[in-house]
Amino acid sequence: MLKAVDFFCSGGGMSFGMQEAGIQLIAGIDSDLSCKETYEANITGAQFIHADVTALKEEELESKLGLKRNDDELILIGCSPCQFWSIINTDKTKSSKSKNLLIEFKRFVTYFLPGYVVVENVPGVLRRKEESGLNEFIEWLIGNGYKKPHFKVHNVNDFGVPQSRKRFTLIATRISPNEIIPEELKDRKAIVRDVLGEKNGFPKIDAGHRDSSDFLHTVPSLSDINKRRLKKVLKDGGNRLGFANEPELQLKCFIGRDQSFKDTFGRLWWDRPSPTITTKFFSISNGRFVHPEEDRALSIREGATLQSFPLYYKFKGKSVANIARMIGNAVPPKYATAIGKAIIKNHSNG
Repeated sequence: MLKAVDFFCSGGGMSFGMQEAGIQLIAGIDSDLSCKETYEANITGAQFIHADVTALKEEELESKLGLKRNDDELILIGCSPCQFWSIINTDKTKSSKSKNLLIEFKRFVTYFLPGYVVVENVPGVLRRKEESGLNEFIEWLIGNGYKKPHFKVHNVNDFGVPQSRKRFTLIATRISPNEIIPEELKDRKAIVRDVLGEKNGFPKIDAGHRDSSDFLHTVPSLSDINKRRLKKVLKDGGNRLGFANEPELQLKCFIGRDQSFKDTFGRLWWDRPSPTITTKFFSISNGRFVHPEEDRALSIREGATLQSFPLYYKFKGKSVANIARMIGNAVPPKYATAIGKAIIKNHSNG
């Protein structure tokens, strides 16, 4: 049976999707201990290893998990934190320590020579493939029996995720000479209306609503002025231009800049995929994260649903921000399932 070790596993999006495809997860590795409870609550039989990959030794992992080298049925997955390579214009000082994680992951691939290798990251890794170490990694794979690695930027919306999110994906195998390509769905693309709203199990709530159940239909409160602003934002796709001409509501930073940052305070459209769900999807000032109709940000469960986590997925964390970070950083499970199914199909066909 195909089995996988998920490096940089976070709350388990990739692991869960692979598990749904029919692959056994042996372990998830992450330096963030706050992910442990969520990971173990959802990934059957897998061990959570709290470790900094830069300090983890190959032999140590081999011994801990009883792994074999040159195992045709082993999949090593590396979805490293990717903020440094993101096109989003943020301060890269904090994320710079994670920029070489692909090189660290390569250590384990070199040592174990697994049957399959999966890497998922932001498109910037491909655009800057020399700096990120990707070019060298691909050349190494080809030179060591992984004949036709698939590496491409995919939009997860093509795989049943109700979100527009472009991700770089590499899938390589030394088992066959075939390129492994995740299969896009032929159906209509998933949209917000398919998964959110009352008919999909999301009762109407107000800003500040707290849900103490595992469903976590929880949303942060809003200041009075932000409540007034949202009342002016048109339903179903409106943006901050709805209050731009009201001096008491307009933000000073946007005066004379109507064409800049229009997604801020923006609502989702019912009949389009959501924008990329980031770690700040619960904040109305960090992107187009306002509910299509209700005057509030997306709830924790709504963000998870737009990432294609099932409604029964259990999130454990100390705060809204902590759980939202796990959700926003996750590989959408439905996309991971498509990758897993493509690997299984290749393995079955030899």
